[in-house]
Amino acid sequence: MPASSANAYDEFIKGIWKENPVFVHVLGMCPMLAVTNSAINGIAMGVATFFVLLGSSILVSLFKDVIPKPVRISSYIIIIATFVTVADYSLLALFPEVHKELGAFVPLIVVNCMILGRQEAFASKNSVGLAAVDAIGTAIGFLLALFILGGLREILGNGSLFGFSLFGPHFEPWVVMLLPPGGFIMLGLILLFFNWLAEKKERLVNLPLENGN
Repeated sequence: MPASSANAYDEFIKGIWKENPVFVHVLGMCPMLAVTNSAINGIAMGVATFFVLLGSSILVSLFKDVIPKPVRISSYIIIIATFVTVADYSLLALFPEVHKELGAFVPLIVVNCMILGRQEAFASKNSVGLAAVDAIGTAIGFLLALFILGGLREILGNGSLFGFSLFGPHFEPWVVMLLPPGGFIMLGLILLFFNWLAEKKERLVNLPLENGN
């Protein structure tokens, strides 16, 4: 694999798994906990964030040599806000019920530290291609995190997934999972699982060294 292709692959995969914005860096917690009481809400917020992150990363990378450094953060916010407005009105026009469920959290994508952080840390320092790959990987990681949390909360809290009943009429739903405390509980359990995986992987890597000694 050529060096440039390998670099692009690394940038893509790190946002999905190695540096997942939610499960590793614990970013974007406001929408993560507020809108993930169902799988469809999580996916809708994830897709909106995907659009904003990809579009803003491409524009920031394109104009990185033109934007003056003293006003770069303000410029990034204006670019992000433009794509958020497009996403907000598109969601309102195409899926009004979902837009109503998400409420003010779509406009609040503007202040999502994950998006602004990728502009400052990566898009403003790399080519358009790498910026787009990084944005896609990070956005997919965020989307997967929202879907996992929203899906698990909907299954346990309502006994359904995407509105389809899974366990029949005798299932006793865990209503707490649809409430804010349920979001914190489920997120804590998922983070615990990811930390366990990371520690297990580290032990497997260090095992040959220990045996060698």
